[in-house]
Amino acid sequence: MLFNSFEFLIFLPIVFFIYWFVLGRKLHLQNIFLLIASYVFYGWWDWRFLSLIAMSTVVDYFVGIKIASLINDKKRKYWLFVSVVFNLGLLAFFKYFNFFIDSWVDLLHNVGYEVKSVWTLKIVLPVGISFYTFQTMSYTIDIYRNKLQPTKDFIAFAAFVSFFPQLVAGPIERATNLVPQFLSERKFSAKNISYGFKLILWGFFMKLVVADRAGVYVDTVYGNIENHEGLTFIMATIFFAFQIYGDFAGYSLIAIGTAKWFGFDLMTNFRRPYFSKSVSEFWNRWHISLSTWFRDYVYIPLGGNRVSRSRWLLNLFITFVVSGLWHGANWTFVIWGALNGIYLIAEVLIKRKTKFRLLALAYTFVVINFSWIFFRSSSVSEAFSIIKAILTSPGRLFIGSGDDIAASIYTVMAIFLLILVELKREYWSERWSLEKSNLKLVKFSFYALLVFTILYLGVFGESQFIYFQF
Repeated sequence: MLFNSFEFLIFLPIVFFIYWFVLGRKLHLQNIFLLIASYVFYGWWDWRFLSLIAMSTVVDYFVGIKIASLINDKKRKYWLFVSVVFNLGLLAFFKYFNFFIDSWVDLLHNVGYEVKSVWTLKIVLPVGISFYTFQTMSYTIDIYRNKLQPTKDFIAFAAFVSFFPQLVAGPIERATNLVPQFLSERKFSAKNISYGFKLILWGFFMKLVVADRAGVYVDTVYGNIENHEGLTFIMATIFFAFQIYGDFAGYSLIAIGTAKWFGFDLMTNFRRPYFSKSVSEFWNRWHISLSTWFRDYVYIPLGGNRVSRSRWLLNLFITFVVSGLWHGANWTFVIWGALNGIYLIAEVLIKRKTKFRLLALAYTFVVINFSWIFFRSSSVSEAFSIIKAILTSPGRLFIGSGDDIAASIYTVMAIFLLILVELKREYWSERWSLEKSNLKLVKFSFYALLVFTILYLGVFGESQFIYFQF
């Protein structure tokens, strides 16, 4: 079920009403109901994949209890190994099986052996599998590290794993934050409902007005690269930068706002990343739940920065390559991750920071956009063709004709409005604060205008969120 679907607009109010006004403060019944609602939400795509969530839930529930009951470290490691292998095994089979087979066949072909890829399978990627497997793995890892005690409440744990607002595209919540909320009484709060609604509304603006409108131009250009030239690719890549930001940050805001309606606090996932003055700062602001997951469960276990300088830089590089592979079974994502790793290594080696803020902002935006070319391209060869066109044949900027021109203008307007709002939040968050204003008319006018903008400029049609494919 998509957030931007008619079904969700029916589903959410019904679940909200039953949760608060039928079940009241009966915690166990609320958790059972959230579990059922979450399975309905996920099963709306393909009910067959509910078995994967159920298996992951059962395995990590019992493994968590088993690890906590043991003193012998070897036995604890064995059960942690069971959890990690099971979850990564699910991920490897459904997401990477054909990728590894095809890559192996290509390698043999390059060294002179002709082998047909007879072992590839027609595998459907389960929505959100990269997210909920990481979430459940962090649960057992934190228990092993003695940062968390396992819950004996199976319903609460199952509801944590499948919590529908953040199930399919995050934020990837830590059990240390979310599980205790399922075990504690939630109180109805008009303030939470109001704040959640504002987050949902802004999330829909970012998704429908910014991301989906920019996506029309991006898909036109990247879907037919033979007919476009350098300037057009530059424009399409910049549009994609805002498309993926609006799409993913918009989803996160809708998820966080929806969770607020049910009395839950999810972690912030984005903090205006395009105002970063370095790539390292960008990754402290972009997809925070994933970047901190890789920091805590990959980078630090590798040794982090507590090792020799060369090993430290290698740890950075490995972490970003793995992060790239997490995003998709394609060498384009591996290169995208490697590029970001190289950027960070360069920043460590150079050290020198410019005093000119605008120059630092521009540098970061340019190098991040360069890496987005690989992220958006369907193949490595396509990415290099685009880069070659940008460097050698700028040509004319494609803006279409007729309605296409109007659509491009609307896209620029939407991006400009997003930048203005984020500029205010970044540098003048306390000045002219809408939330602190006592003028109800001003607040009402702003949100009424936002609703009108979404309805007038939004692209409707149940387009999927980009990160659903990961």
